[in-house]
Amino acid sequence: MAAEYVMPGRWVRWISTAEPDWDAVYADQLPRVYNFFRYRFGPTADAEDLTARTFEKAWRARQRYRSDLASFATWVMSIARNVAADHVRARRLHVPIEEAAVVWAEGTPEEEAMRHSDGLRLAALLQQLPERDRELLAMKYGAGMTNRAIATATGLTESNVGTIVHRAVQTLRTRW
Repeated sequence: MAAEYVMPGRWVRWISTAEPDWDAVYADQLPRVYNFFRYRFGPTADAEDLTARTFEKAWRARQRYRSDLASFATWVMSIARNVAADHVRARRLHVPIEEAAVVWAEGTPEEEAMRHSDGLRLAALLQQLPERDRELLAMKYGAGMTNRAIATATGLTESNVGTIVHRAVQTLRTRW
């Protein structure tokens, strides 16, 4: 009798994993990724471009996805974080007025002015926080990720993520 070779379980999972349904993945992950970029960079065309770039990179790297290492959502958000970092590095200090996104007001001009003023105030306060805190807040409130998902994506512990987010929110409330 010849001894049969048994392939390790992680290899079987990796080799036998079928490619995900990209239409379903796109529909499921698009709002999270888009909101992450909107929270980080504002409601501009950049958020749409960065979202598209994220899914393009995910599509091109689809053979490298390993379900035994992370969920698909975590993998896509990791790509989104890298795209955001690349964007910040390459971003110019000055944006021409022609590229500014037109934002239509909802409600009265006074309400829009108050929202805009509050948004500017919050943006100024967020800029005073360390980069790590801003990124975690963007993942938590922009992308709607759980502390566990953020911990998986960043390499921090779930408890550490919760503590950093809580302290950042407390700092914002105090300064508000």
